[in-house]
Amino acid sequence: MVTWLRNARPYLMLLAVQFGSAGMFIFAMDAIKKGMSHYVFIVYRNAIASITLAPFAFVLERKVRPKMTVGIFSEIMALAFFEIILDQCFALLGMKFTSASFLSAVMNSAPSVTFVMAVILRLEHMKIKEVACQAKLIGTIVTFGGTLLMALYKGPVITLMKSSTTHAAQPQTLNNPTANHWILGTCFLLIGCAGFSAFYILQTITLRKYPTEMSLATWVCFVGALQSSVVAAIAERRHPHAWAIGWDTRLFAPAYAGIVTSGVQYYIQGMVIKSMGPVIVTAFNPLRMIIITTLACIILSEQLYLGSVIGAIVVVLGLYLVVWGKAKECQRRMPPSPAKDNFPEDQRQLPVTAPRNDNKG
Repeated sequence: MVTWLRNARPYLMLLAVQFGSAGMFIFAMDAIKKGMSHYVFIVYRNAIASITLAPFAFVLERKVRPKMTVGIFSEIMALAFFEIILDQCFALLGMKFTSASFLSAVMNSAPSVTFVMAVILRLEHMKIKEVACQAKLIGTIVTFGGTLLMALYKGPVITLMKSSTTHAAQPQTLNNPTANHWILGTCFLLIGCAGFSAFYILQTITLRKYPTEMSLATWVCFVGALQSSVVAAIAERRHPHAWAIGWDTRLFAPAYAGIVTSGVQYYIQGMVIKSMGPVIVTAFNPLRMIIITTLACIILSEQLYLGSVIGAIVVVLGLYLVVWGKAKECQRRMPPSPAKDNFPEDQRQLPVTAPRNDNKG
């Protein structure tokens, strides 16, 4: 039982991360609808995350934290740019031109993009003849197809509870975009998806040089807050009131996002990435769409469609294939247990040497 919990720990942590991200999405949607700028939201989110993580990183990792170098700091700046500017800013901007469901569908293609990038950079080994590799490849394709099905096909309504007409369209669509806006929003979302995948790929490389997950997450959030503040200052230069917050979700949403989503999530994902690679982390992201749909039905009394249920089942099947393939791959890489050897313990520890010939003739 203890061994099973130890092996399942990374998957349970990734599952908890998706629940936390889904809650952030609900709170953030409410804050933006109350007039909060998404640029300012990102600044506050990452500033709160860096302030929250800094004391823990300073105390817990002070003895193992390597020396900061120019090269590592350059990678941290690139990480912040990929995640904060490209992913968060462009994803929320693209959602305004399209819809929240389309955002989830496009961003859930990140496992496919990450897998391709990881194979190109040789962070993932592509041995197509192996069953584990085939499972990861097929699971990635199936997961992507399931998320597209959830976003593009609705079908008949499944009545589970009384739906409120006030919330029936929330948070599925923020506006009614024209065709031109939809194309522009799709381009923004694709930029965000590329930044999302590049962040996890570069994080894998940086953790080899700076193997302190909490300190790295603190630096990324701090630098990201500085970068996003410049973007927000330019974008909201004519609206200084956009920086104001109120005693509602406009304060709670960035605090929750900073502590749970940016702070804790980056730390957990860093630990899992260092041990299992970036593909398995992004493979769990499609679950967020399922959780958001469930929370929206319960909390916001949204309607549940048949397409969402079918798509959720397909996503779970694809995710299971990816996780099974990764677990099979990790199991194959584990060294054999000494207990299975046929030699006594004292003989296993003796080095094998050629017999010495003391007869000199």
